[in-house]
Amino acid sequence: MAATLEEKSERYGRLLAEALDVATVAPPPETPMAEAATECYEMAESYLEDGLHFRDEDDLVNALAAFSYGHAWLDAGARIGLFDVPTEGHLFTV
Repeated sequence: MAATLEEKSERYGRLLAEALDVATVAPPPETPMAEAATECYEMAESYLEDGLHFRDEDDLVNALAAFSYGHAWLDAGARIGLFDVPTEGHLFTV
């Protein structure tokens, strides 16, 4: 049975929030790569905030899109080594 838009937006919002909780910047501080990681992390946080706003406004399509984009920033960053993340589980594709 396919998930409803409400179920998907809730699930993706939780996924992004959990991923933000466990992702840490991998490159050494004061390096350009650490700066890039911080910017990617901030983008993901911003998309979480946007998604929560859209959800509160009952705009579930944009909420789901924002949560998905936010997670994509983290997941892509993890794949190229910007973040230390768990390699087991459901949060990342690394």
